[in-house]
Amino acid sequence: MDPRDTSAHADADAGVNAYANAYASAHVDTFARDNLPPPEHWPELHFDLPELRYPDRLNCAAELLDHARPERPVFRTAAGDPWTYGQLRARVDRIAHALTGELGIVPGNRVLLRGPTTPWLAACWLAVLKAGAVAVTVLAQQRPHELTTMCEIARVTHALCDVRSLDDLVTAKIPGLRVTTYGGDEPDDLLLRITGVPDEPFTAVDTAADDVALIAFTSGTTGRPKGCMHFHRDVLAIADTFSKHVLRPHEDDVFAGSPPLGFTFGLGGLVVFPMRAGASALLLEQAGPQQLLPAIGEHRVSVLFTAPTAYRAMLAKLDGHDTGSLRRCVSAGENLPASTWQAWHTRTGLRIINGIGATELLHIFISAADEHIRPGTTGVPVPGWHARVVDAEGAPVPDGEPGLLAVRGPVGCRYLADPRQREYVRHGWNITGDAYVREPDGYFRYVARADDMIISSGYNIAGPEVEDALLRHPDVVETAVVGRPDEARGQVVVAYAVLRPGAHQDAEALRAFLKSQLVPYKCPREILFLDALPRTATGKLQRFRLRTDIPVGAPPPSAPEGDMSPDGDPK
Repeated sequence: MDPRDTSAHADADAGVNAYANAYASAHVDTFARDNLPPPEHWPELHFDLPELRYPDRLNCAAELLDHARPERPVFRTAAGDPWTYGQLRARVDRIAHALTGELGIVPGNRVLLRGPTTPWLAACWLAVLKAGAVAVTVLAQQRPHELTTMCEIARVTHALCDVRSLDDLVTAKIPGLRVTTYGGDEPDDLLLRITGVPDEPFTAVDTAADDVALIAFTSGTTGRPKGCMHFHRDVLAIADTFSKHVLRPHEDDVFAGSPPLGFTFGLGGLVVFPMRAGASALLLEQAGPQQLLPAIGEHRVSVLFTAPTAYRAMLAKLDGHDTGSLRRCVSAGENLPASTWQAWHTRTGLRIINGIGATELLHIFISAADEHIRPGTTGVPVPGWHARVVDAEGAPVPDGEPGLLAVRGPVGCRYLADPRQREYVRHGWNITGDAYVREPDGYFRYVARADDMIISSGYNIAGPEVEDALLRHPDVVETAVVGRPDEARGQVVVAYAVLRPGAHQDAEALRAFLKSQLVPYKCPREILFLDALPRTATGKLQRFRLRTDIPVGAPPPSAPEGDMSPDGDPK
């Protein structure tokens, strides 16, 4: 048992500090377990809900695959017949046989997964986990130097790569990496290999509940990427908390969304959550607003996962599109302005479920749905999770005052051999790096990234508050507010705005509007106009580029997209 454990068996009612690193590992290659942080550097783990008390032995891929009716659809695509659960299970088993047979993968090996969002990428992910290996799913857009760094950190030995995403992986020339493509016509292509594999079930490796199942990398633009290690039980825990208690999916739901599977927001929303509910997901290789809107009507999508920017972009294009099948809309990745929430609700009648998550915690931990939603706030702790607002020393601050968001629950931060573990985990809590206010009634309101507060002439100014005010102007489509260094004031507030087509660029008129919305010291000293804001491949705002000398029109740094913090700054 973990020496911090006081609950799983000893204090079952409290459910605090549950088992960690407690069971005999099935891993033959023990690199991942050997490089977990020392238990004393872990956050406290809570398993308050009965459904979170998982058995000692657990393979999450088998759990996701084995409980749905085989004739039910699981993955749909823009073209072609949907895959059923029975077909998916057969294909996963064939891949797992190939992995553990001629490819020589043993439990605990790290396997890189790379490609567009397709059923085959999802099947490879499930097969890697069923075979007891560790999935390292990356973005198809990541560049050779990023791939090299991640493979070095995680000691990746094998890669399964969509043939269309192969070039950068080849260019990386990663020592010792065995690359197997899928979707091509070469004799050694994975999909051709499995045609010769006997059509027989693959018995899932008997992994421990706390064997590492996946390593997800956080953004590395401002430093070395951090590998977040998550267990087999963690994969189920995000479904048994946020999905089960907030999203509440049905078997007939069709999920869709913009985040790729290399982004934990997408992994949960497009694979784990629908499969845990026996539902299906539409997997789109291109999933921007222009692709999502027609797909919703054509495929009768009922649950949508995307970022606030996409909801706002879709608002201008709703006419002529059928969104009547939607019943759930989930937003994460950046702060959801109240004005965007209200505009979407007015046009569609749908209440966006706002949420904050982090790669370190795998998915969303604060949210609210239905009548519990309060626009302008993130929500309340998801059942199974705990949150509070603390000062720099870790002491709780009074309600109504800003501080650092601290979270704990059934999943916690475990960086792979990284000293930054002690920065993220303090006093048993995960410190996400977000500034929040807890209202007296328990709702959590986002203020800014903790390192992104604008301090001007002694005043604390939250950029998102100024952005929300700017978005209330009918001509403003998108906006970003940052602090710029100033010798006299420390920082001054600078706003960037993207206007609707045909609107006149009048900074003074916008400033006058803001003075009617905000106290004077929060109003920008300068308002600049752009054709588009700098964003990452997954649509997150790169606010840091507006604070620096990186040209806004230049190609964006292709940092790994791993966090679901409200701001798009890399961690």
